[in-house]
Order: sequence, then structure tokens, then C-alpha cells
Amino acid sequence: MLGRGTRLLASAVVVAFMVLVGPSAPSGGLFARSVPVEAVRDVVPNRVMTWNICNPCETSNVDRAAEIATYAPQVIGLQEACVRDVERIRDYLENLHGLVYHVEYGTVLRSWGRCGGVPWSPGAFGQAILSAAPMTDRVTAEYPDGGSEDRGYMAVTTLVGGQSVRVFNTHLAHRRQEAVRAHQIGVLAAQVARHDRAMVLGDFNAVPDSPELSGMWTLAADTDPQCRPSSTGTCEVTTDWQSKFDYVFLRGMAPLEHRVHPSPYSDHHLLRTDLDLT
Repeated sequence: MLGRGTRLLASAVVVAFMVLVGPSAPSGGLFARSVPVEAVRDVVPNRVMTWNICNPCETSNVDRAAEIATYAPQVIGLQEACVRDVERIRDYLENLHGLVYHVEYGTVLRSWGRCGGVPWSPGAFGQAILSAAPMTDRVTAEYPDGGSEDRGYMAVTTLVGGQSVRVFNTHLAHRRQEAVRAHQIGVLAAQVARHDRAMVLGDFNAVPDSPELSGMWTLAADTDPQCRPSSTGTCEVTTDWQSKFDYVFLRGMAPLEHRVHPSPYSDHHLLRTDLDLT
């Protein structure tokens, strides 16, 4: 039989293991990324982020959570988001980094190939919004024509910098489907126009001077003040293939600063911005 000291040591090891991995083991393995020495405790109240997290990809959710926690935004818009992945990311943000978020989903399809599960119950796929403040008035909608894959948008009302803001999150049709994206933007822009203070996060699958984006540019400005639809604008790329596809469009508010952060965990970079809502 084991002695009392040996049993106590074994128990301590088990407890330490559970604290490290959280409520479920990360998909990339226990040592996919080291846990920060000091957990983040507070979000930045006027900071928002958009990130296409890439699915299906061989990426650990503990790594995705650590990327988000590095910047601790008040609001996060995720695209190509499987509900199971977002649930794990949210758990890791709380248990490993001390960041507590509410979540709402904008599911557009159920896909075994994208999100796993079993054939008769595949995982839900689409958009998600995480917010440190409660969210109300959730709307989810699929575009009448998604193109080669179902696409849609979602919207919630939540607090950013202590102010009530309507937040949209979308993912438009794949590249080389310009006409489809133009129709999708028409649907989305009609909803955004109803609000004096709104932001639109998402992967638009279009560079800034694409004609189909004109419907958004007439309503809102990109968080990067140097990025404009004209060829003279200087827009920082947000993808591994050196294109700007990801945007934080702002209506009725101004940016203080923005940053693009390349990530090894997606083919899209994280785009974050701090806002002036005074």
C-alpha cells in the first residue's frame, strides 16, 4: 500500500493537472502552449476584436483562448466558429485567464466536416459574439444567397466603453463571388443603417476597393483611418495571403488606435481596435 506522503503527493499532482487543462483537454494537446504565469483579470472596456478562427483547422482551443486573452477585448466577433470550439475557448478564457464572457451564436449550418460530431448530429457552424457585458436583442439571419456555402450575419446590443452599441458580425461569400457578396452587403447595410451607433465586425472576403463593398463604405469607416476604398488608401493586410479581408466598420464612433496581430493559429490575423465613444 502507498504511504500517506505518497498519496498526498499524487493528489497534488492530479489537482495541478486539472487546473492546467481546465474543464476539458485542449484539442492540440496538453503542452500546445504554456499557460501565462499571471492571469489577466480585467477586459479593456473600449476594445473590440474580430477574428476568423479558421475551421476546420488543426488548432488548439487553449491556444486560441490565449491569443484572445493577450488583448482582453470587451467584445469579440468570431467567424468560422463551431459552437463546441467557442464553448471551450470561453471556458479557457475564464479558467486560465480570469476573463468572463457572455456568448451569442449566429449558426448558419450544421456541418460534420467543419465541426465534427456524429453524422446524425453534426456541429453548428457560423458566427459568435463574446461580450464581457450582457447582450440583448439578438438577431441572426442567413443571407438569401450564401454562395458556395451558407453565410449570414448576427447582431446584438451590448456595452462598449460603457456605451450601448449595436454590434454586427458577419462572414461573406468566398472569393470570386463578387455578385453574391454585393447582394449580401445590401442586406446587411439596410440593417446597419437603422442605427446611429453601430459597428460591423467580420470577414468580408473582399479587399477595400472591391465594388461590392461600396454599400458599407457609404455607411461607415474602417477602424484604420488610412484605409479607404480608393487606390491611394494604405490598408494593413489581415490574411496570410497578403490581403485585407477583415474589417471593423464604425458608424457614429471613432477609433483611438488599431492593431493587426498575425497568429499561427489561423490564416486570418486578429484585428483589434480601441474606440472613442465620448
